[in-house]
Amino acid sequence: MVNITRTAVPALLSAAVGTTLVCAVPAAAAPGPAPAPASSCAAGDLDLAVGTPDPGAGQLYVPLGFTNIGDRSCTLLGHPGVSVLNADRQRIGSPADREGTASGPVTLAPGRSATAVLHTTNGPIGGPCLARGTFLAVYPPASKDEVLVKAPFQICSDRFTVGPLTA
Repeated sequence: MVNITRTAVPALLSAAVGTTLVCAVPAAAAPGPAPAPASSCAAGDLDLAVGTPDPGAGQLYVPLGFTNIGDRSCTLLGHPGVSVLNADRQRIGSPADREGTASGPVTLAPGRSATAVLHTTNGPIGGPCLARGTFLAVYPPASKDEVLVKAPFQICSDRFTVGPLTA
């Protein structure tokens, strides 16, 4: 295999055509430091809060807010993991299924927030309700660290989903 370098190409072309070839290559600008991309938000960089439930047409939607309490920007992408826990911190039912598609990463500057929406039915519509939980165990995207949020959440009709994080 023959390796042809950038400086060898004009010489090869000149030899092939029998004429002199002059090439001007613009000087590359000196690379400056690229801004550091925001890293994934760690559980310790986030304050989580449960918003006001929005009931309607037999459904219950509950916003789950993620606020960056760190001192630098960080990024969240996708869905958090969410489970309902009792007072003894034992899981009630299955973790939330992921619903919807993330439209892209959400970068949170310090003090800024993103929201994921929890969904269940508003009572036993088509199935029973499980015991009311005391906490939500939340795993931010790309994190294996659990954040406990005090919330009296109840899964009903075997429906428990979480949407992607949005700004």
